[in-house]
Amino acid sequence: MNVERGVASHIAIQSASSASSGCAGCKTDSDTALAFAFAFQPIVDVVAGAPFAHEALVRGLKGEPAGTVLSQVIDSNRYHFDQRCRTTAIAQAVELGLEGFLSINFMPNAVYRPEACIRSTFDAAEKHGFPIERIIFETVEGENIISRPHLVDIFRAYKRFGFQTAIDDFGAGYSGLTLLADFQPDLIKLDMDLVRGIDTDSVRQRIVCGVLAICRDLGIRVIAEGIETKGERDFFLANDVRLMQGYFFAKPAFNAIPALSEASFAA
Repeated sequence: MNVERGVASHIAIQSASSASSGCAGCKTDSDTALAFAFAFQPIVDVVAGAPFAHEALVRGLKGEPAGTVLSQVIDSNRYHFDQRCRTTAIAQAVELGLEGFLSINFMPNAVYRPEACIRSTFDAAEKHGFPIERIIFETVEGENIISRPHLVDIFRAYKRFGFQTAIDDFGAGYSGLTLLADFQPDLIKLDMDLVRGIDTDSVRQRIVCGVLAICRDLGIRVIAEGIETKGERDFFLANDVRLMQGYFFAKPAFNAIPALSEASFAA
């Protein structure tokens, strides 16, 4: 970690210590916390033929779909659920021996003050010896976001503290160019609806190539999400996108790091 980011992280921890008493989330009822586990799915570097990162995906305790857990998230438990997602994902990643980046989804509406609400993440990273520069915070800009300026403030703070940032489902619904105009993350994940069948769809190809050109100009790396076929993989590879995620490479593994399909990297 460079000196500037190290100082920022130290300041963040000190600020969090003094500011946590004023954070609205800290005053909610922690006893309403939900029980959950994680599945991990790789984001692969196709050129290197190896994982670039693993995304931590919420599951029920017995591997039930994310919706069974997320449907129970309400105002009274949102803050503590979001905090436990971060700390649990870090702890489990270390336990499983995860290499590369760890991608954690966060809920912007659960972040009241970025400098205060990040405290537990720093504590977990330090406790388990996981470098913060290997943590990616990703989220979707949706209609339930309190405000775009609040989301942008969170992203800017996280980037300043030394984390990687990502916009998920880019190109779907509310996640679009207006957010990109206000904040340029390290990564964007193209929505799978744009990816699906792109190798045979000239309209999708033109739209995606336009997005890729913008991201190249802004220095943003692109992840093609939801890759399911060789044709989809080859289209993005031919257009200099080397980071991909999808069942073509590996399905999420419950409480485990999945093995990559060697055939998925074949020419």
